[in-house]
Amino acid sequence: MSWQPEIDELREKEQLAYEMGGRENVEKHRSRGKLTARERIDRLLDDGSFHEKGTIAGKTTYKDGKPVDFKPANFLLGTGKIEDRKVVIGADDFTVRGGAADGAIIGKQIYSEQMAHDLQLPIVRLVDGTGGGGSVKFLDTEERTYVPVNPAWDYVVKNMGRVPVVAACLGSVAGLGAARVAASHFSIMVEEISQLFVAGPQIVNHGVGQHVTKEELGGAQVHRSSGAIDNVVKSEEEAFAHIRKFLSYLPSNVWQLPPTTNATDDRNRKEEALISVIPKNRRRPYKIRPILEMIFDQGTIFEMGRYYGGGTVTGFARLDGHPVGFLANDPFVGGGGLTVESSEKIERFVDLCETFHLPIVNFVDQPGLVIGMQAEKKGTIRKGVRAIAAIYQATVPMIEIILRRVFGVGGAGMINGHGLHLRYAWPSGDWGSLPVEGGIQVAYRRELEASENPQALLDELTTRMEGVRSPLRTAEAFGIEEIIDPRDTRPLLCEWIDDAYAILPQHLGTSSHTMRP
Repeated sequence: MSWQPEIDELREKEQLAYEMGGRENVEKHRSRGKLTARERIDRLLDDGSFHEKGTIAGKTTYKDGKPVDFKPANFLLGTGKIEDRKVVIGADDFTVRGGAADGAIIGKQIYSEQMAHDLQLPIVRLVDGTGGGGSVKFLDTEERTYVPVNPAWDYVVKNMGRVPVVAACLGSVAGLGAARVAASHFSIMVEEISQLFVAGPQIVNHGVGQHVTKEELGGAQVHRSSGAIDNVVKSEEEAFAHIRKFLSYLPSNVWQLPPTTNATDDRNRKEEALISVIPKNRRRPYKIRPILEMIFDQGTIFEMGRYYGGGTVTGFARLDGHPVGFLANDPFVGGGGLTVESSEKIERFVDLCETFHLPIVNFVDQPGLVIGMQAEKKGTIRKGVRAIAAIYQATVPMIEIILRRVFGVGGAGMINGHGLHLRYAWPSGDWGSLPVEGGIQVAYRRELEASENPQALLDELTTRMEGVRSPLRTAEAFGIEEIIDPRDTRPLLCEWIDDAYAILPQHLGTSSHTMRP
């Protein structure tokens, strides 16, 4: 006796599953400028690499023991490859019950998280729906309610310290769906088709009386700088490119080293422009991103969270083919000072590098914690101290390149000042407890108040201080280990990265302080 009838039924159900929510729902979904869940998986993964799990999981209607109708679950899962590296992928299918959990087999979502955890594989979540408890129709159909539990959340939290987690917001995502996006190492949304919120417009209207559209409540213009999302892009294809690039810097799990590549850029390259890129006038800002491009391997910079905490630039790059994380101050945004937002950004990014063993290059032009009434009301000191604590707790190799300012608590906290000072300073370095310009007013307040000509005394004091302000004076006292020609920065960093990767195997495994969402 053959098992062919059972195989035929299996194939029939698989075919129905591939049709998702049916032609009408699929066409409606595409009319909004969105790819289907299966199209997204195909576009993101290497060709032909998707191995689906639970294809025929869904709801079947039987009559006389025979299946007469089948509706697939609205969550797809499986494994596949990105740049020839295996990953777990889970995707909401909005064409079936709008991606809500009451149209799903919740075990599939749980299985995807468990699979990433136990197989120690990166996980990519393509989120397009609420993913929560569904609508209140549950009360009518089940004739009861329930105490909510976030499904698989034990694995969601553990995976943050174990494997790379990427989440893409690809539709109107609320509740648990929004939480699944936020509980990641890297999150991304697409302009126009993506919105992210704790609760949608109708619930907001009912709950707090605010009449807003989906875009006004949680569109790209909201989350570009909210800190809830790392990057915002213009298309789903661009989102997939960002996901692939982000993962290319990270190991598959915390028991592996970051993947190196064959370098095509000369490790001894010296850019002539670096000698004059920092203005002699200390009050003039400069553009930090071109500096980074001249130092790192060409074409390898991947920035995260550009518009949140914009005074600090964070991202990944390569030095002689070796992945690194970098921090840099942007003098064009609030002088590059530590705000609440930039402090949170530093803390989160340093913890990410610590979790996955990426050495950190810190380009410092730090005037310190921002000051003023608004800064005090926001509790800037606590957030700044948390960022400094993250830097001090990090055990990955870290090097500091002092471009210009290092002032106060914020400047001092950009490297573990009690450890081995692996740092270089450019001749534009300017440091101390306070900038001379403002510090003179404080230190010599009484003398200035008593003077018959306070401006003349101030000018005299300023001239005198300028004479001892040179970073070369600090180097003479070994207060800075080495002042370098800026053009030598890349060769010196490429030498350092060899040493950093030589000791990285000692750091493999789970870190004592892993990243949280």
